[in-house]
Amino acid sequence: MNARVVAVDGPAGSGKSSVSRAAAAELGFAFLDTGAAYRALTWLALERGVPLLPEADEDAVLALLPGFDYRIGLSPNEPNAVHVGLTDVTQAIREARVAANVSAVARIAGVRDYLVAMYRRTIADCTMPGIVVEGRDITTVVAPHAEVRVLLTARPEVRAARRAGENGGSAEAVAVAIAERDSRDLANADFMTPANGVTVLDTSDLSFAESVAALVDLVNAA
Repeated sequence: MNARVVAVDGPAGSGKSSVSRAAAAELGFAFLDTGAAYRALTWLALERGVPLLPEADEDAVLALLPGFDYRIGLSPNEPNAVHVGLTDVTQAIREARVAANVSAVARIAGVRDYLVAMYRRTIADCTMPGIVVEGRDITTVVAPHAEVRVLLTARPEVRAARRAGENGGSAEAVAVAIAERDSRDLANADFMTPANGVTVLDTSDLSFAESVAALVDLVNAA
């Protein structure tokens, strides 16, 4: 592995995806959105009629993995197209039905093992000077030996306001939705507590540009 690796974890609405992408662009690095793979597998399960709620049919989900032909772009300068086989699912994986079911898929240990191995192959095969990898469990499981490991976070009310500004709706309703999402996902990964050696970047009082600059500074300092 020749690429420098920047691992970024964070809760929903923290801005980790947009900040990580912009930082990768400024650094001339690749950008890997790991959450898209969980969403894509969830989309495939829904398309195949696999029961996911209230409890996922784990065997049926795991049976999808051998044929899970997943691809995502790594450029930080453009929206990354996501494909499952020949189907472009870039927009479909952002639909509400996928968001409502993705935690059920992510809590399956075999799914996490499979996708973590896939992410590690992507990192190892990176031909750019570096790669910014963002999601959950990145600093502790996917890339625990990354040169830079960051927990990017913000106060709950700030995260809710930002997400409401992006997607519409009241900040109060969004706050409830974020809290529910965090609660579900915390069953699979602790993305609220920094592991040893992980730098906390709290962007509550930073603008977007300042948040990007702060992440870039952490990488350059390393």
